[in-house]
Amino acid sequence: MSLSEYARKRSFQATPEPKPAKSSTSPGGSMFCVQRHDATRLHYDFRLELDGTLKSWAIPKGPTLDPAAKRLAAMVEDHPVEYGSFEGNIPAGNYGAGSVMLWDHGTYELLGDKSAQEQLARGDFKFKLHGEKLKGEFAIVRMKVRGKGNEWLLIKKKDGEARPGWDVEQYAYSVATGRTQQEIAKDMPARSPAASPDKKKRLASQ
Repeated sequence: MSLSEYARKRSFQATPEPKPAKSSTSPGGSMFCVQRHDATRLHYDFRLELDGTLKSWAIPKGPTLDPAAKRLAAMVEDHPVEYGSFEGNIPAGNYGAGSVMLWDHGTYELLGDKSAQEQLARGDFKFKLHGEKLKGEFAIVRMKVRGKGNEWLLIKKKDGEARPGWDVEQYAYSVATGRTQQEIAKDMPARSPAASPDKKKRLASQ
């Protein structure tokens, strides 16, 4: 997978985002992450590791554990695996300027008999997430509509991890530093994730 588009859009002398390495994989080769990105518009970036890069989708309303709520996901350029741990501020004047929160991370497990490459090519990718916030079976499916050709849907399957009515904004804290979006934007120091605002109350309601 090429990272040329990722590199073309960025000036690495001006942004703290990671520069693509020649080759890189996570320890298990099956990492996923979600970054809450307060850029021109607040959105969530959903990323799955495949073939040494992170396949990436921008999700305006964020992922959900509610099977009834299908989420529009616009496929964007591949990102380097190192981006999976990025949290911080992209300075004004740079592509994607704004604060980036590491909202969730973990690993994923491929479902079905077809390879990940085959599933993506046919536009129906099934997987199970093992994250701190997102858990259980999902599918990301390419929409058969006219448009830019990058429109997909992220769908939560009905399983033991499904949570009807689940609200992504009740979990707006970093799994890496425990910070809120505002604290990241102000470059405030990390707090313990266990001390994140109302985390115990949110976890108890799951």
